[in-house]
Amino acid sequence: MDTKCLDYCLTETERKAFEQDGYFIVENALDTDQVEKLIELTDSLDNAHRVKKEIAAGDRSLFMDFIGKDKTYIELVDWYRTFPKVWGILGWNIQLYHNHFVVTPCETGKNEGDKKLGWHQDSDRINKEIESDPPPRISFKIGYFLTDCSEPDRGNLYVIPGSHLRKDIHLPDNDRSSDLEEGVPVLVSAGSAVFFDRRLWHSSSANYWNQPRRTLFYGYGYRWIRPRDDITVDKYWDQLDPIRKQLFGASPTGNFGYTSPQDEDVPLRAWIREHLGEAAVIA
Repeated sequence: MDTKCLDYCLTETERKAFEQDGYFIVENALDTDQVEKLIELTDSLDNAHRVKKEIAAGDRSLFMDFIGKDKTYIELVDWYRTFPKVWGILGWNIQLYHNHFVVTPCETGKNEGDKKLGWHQDSDRINKEIESDPPPRISFKIGYFLTDCSEPDRGNLYVIPGSHLRKDIHLPDNDRSSDLEEGVPVLVSAGSAVFFDRRLWHSSSANYWNQPRRTLFYGYGYRWIRPRDDITVDKYWDQLDPIRKQLFGASPTGNFGYTSPQDEDVPLRAWIREHLGEAAVIA
């Protein structure tokens, strides 16, 4: 793993924002040439996906398990500007448990007053079946924004700051499309990364700009969580270093190693200990 990541560890300001608001933004997480390459790849996959699934050109699309479609996507799983913040929040017993991208095309000839919201928390049954209020964090996502969303009405991610600390929110008439006063658009430039707690009430929105809104989502959680998609990286497996293999679900000691890991199951722990000291390794 690139030791440059040691310059990008989770800051106290980021930690406080994540704990209090449920999200924070890392600007310039990706370089311009990365963004251009990722747009090219993502548009190609999205166009093929639309044909296969018969998704209309003007409809929002969601593509699951893109991670193994190109090595450029794999590079982001432990990207040096963002990954140290992942272990800074969750610790070392982690994996990539979910990945998908969303492309929101431009609206044409529609009412720009309609934000097309759909408020929700991630992980579905976890929120219903774990009896605590709020439910435990367990996981979160990084959204890499490939399109400029620095102004409203560009397919922005909407969030309700602090809502990860309560199990429910008030939705008038139980309408998830309600335009809630406490909901705010996340304004970010292309190349930014948004870290957000899975419990945070959030929503996609309509895109009234002149470019499709493209976002890559990388979901990280503890290794004992079942993945939400296939995490298909077979053709690259032999090229992965031990830490990436951990992040893609490897457990050399078997299933017991997910809940009671040995050193070979979690090489990330040894790497953190070597470079940051024993105090940085959460027990």
